[in-house]
Amino acid sequence: MNGRGVASTTLVDALRRLVILKGIECDILEQGGMDLPDDCLAEADWVLASVHYGQKQPRQQITDRILGAIANPNVDCIAHPTGRLINRRKEYAVDLEAVYEAAARHHKFLELNASPKRLDLNDIHCAAAKQLGIPIVISTDAHSVEGLNAMRYGILQARRAGLTAQDVANTRPWPEIQKLP
Repeated sequence: MNGRGVASTTLVDALRRLVILKGIECDILEQGGMDLPDDCLAEADWVLASVHYGQKQPRQQITDRILGAIANPNVDCIAHPTGRLINRRKEYAVDLEAVYEAAARHHKFLELNASPKRLDLNDIHCAAAKQLGIPIVISTDAHSVEGLNAMRYGILQARRAGLTAQDVANTRPWPEIQKLP
């Protein structure tokens, strides 16, 4: 607002361009499938699928769960694909080569979770995804406004992997993201 109570045209113009999306992080169930029905997921603009439970299952079972999520037409991205928590929990057993192949085939994104507790995907995994043309989305896993500061760790991780802005989907406006990959 200027001194007369009128919003500046710059702010008004910015607000006119603001796009609010409907998105959700959806669990990949232990027996496979998503924890919400497809008709519900279809209403979202962005669906992030993640393994939160059953992380001690055999490698093939976890891999099959993730591959099923990738094949789901309503899922856009796989979150923290290895499930690691640095110094607290190792990666779960998953065939990342199969995940990369499926993500590339189904035109899905993979998340680089920038939380300093995760940094999942790591730099080696991000570089492998880049080689297959899989777009990476850097997210903060923020549960508060302060958590958004973690974005810098994700950017550093992406740089360590050799990623550029062209490899990171969320460096672009939403209409361009929708056209990827």
